[in-house]
Amino acid sequence: MAVTIVTGGAQVSSDRAGGVQSLERAFDLLERMADAGGEVGLSELSASSGLPLPTIHRLVRTLVAAGYVRQQPNRRYALGPRLIRLGESASRLLGTWARPYLAELVEATGETANMALLDGDEAVYVAQVPSRHSMRMFTEVGRRVLPHSTGVGKALLALLPPQEVRALLLRTGMPAATERTITDPDRFLAELDRVRELGYAMDDNEQEIGVRCLAVPVPDSPTAAAISISGPAGRVTEAATDKIVPILHTVAHNLSRALAGAGAQA
Repeated sequence: MAVTIVTGGAQVSSDRAGGVQSLERAFDLLERMADAGGEVGLSELSASSGLPLPTIHRLVRTLVAAGYVRQQPNRRYALGPRLIRLGESASRLLGTWARPYLAELVEATGETANMALLDGDEAVYVAQVPSRHSMRMFTEVGRRVLPHSTGVGKALLALLPPQEVRALLLRTGMPAATERTITDPDRFLAELDRVRELGYAMDDNEQEIGVRCLAVPVPDSPTAAAISISGPAGRVTEAATDKIVPILHTVAHNLSRALAGAGAQA
């Protein structure tokens, strides 16, 4: 319920004039900082948000005092350490929400199902449901991997502009996990074009010999996310891929709708 506040003879709804508007603006600034790579100047925030510099300064000062933003020695501002705990809790919750959908994926394909997020320059696994086969793949929840050699990593990087991918690869390098790992940036960018064209990503013995992984992004996820199945190359054949990819897309869209519903309920 909105409360009406009388200020100087004018009636203003607290939904917009009070704390709610300030919260909206503060969260918007945090997201803009994240989009800018985690560090930004006040003038840049003012230009991108359209808010006056004094308003930006007041909001950022409040976020600094709360530990959600920190001021760097160069007087620019970065996302603060207090956000780490919130992000870790949110990632665990996202993994909990995803598990029933991954279980559906395992039931339909027979292979181990995973969910991963893009966290900085790495892909981090936040949920897994194992296959019932005695020979199955296992990836520990919480494991971090460089994205260039994994199916989920390719699916996640295919969402980014090529220049951002190239910059990420420059920062991380492209070490070879196997002799099949793509280690050339230009070849990898061409591979991402193929991912976008086909609508799915494949790790074909690139992270581990004898293992294939098929992955698709979760559309409209609140943070970049992908789901995948992984199994022995002898089971994840070309014929199996034709059957599995549509199932992956269906589960990804169902998970996307569930996440959107959770946000609406909140």
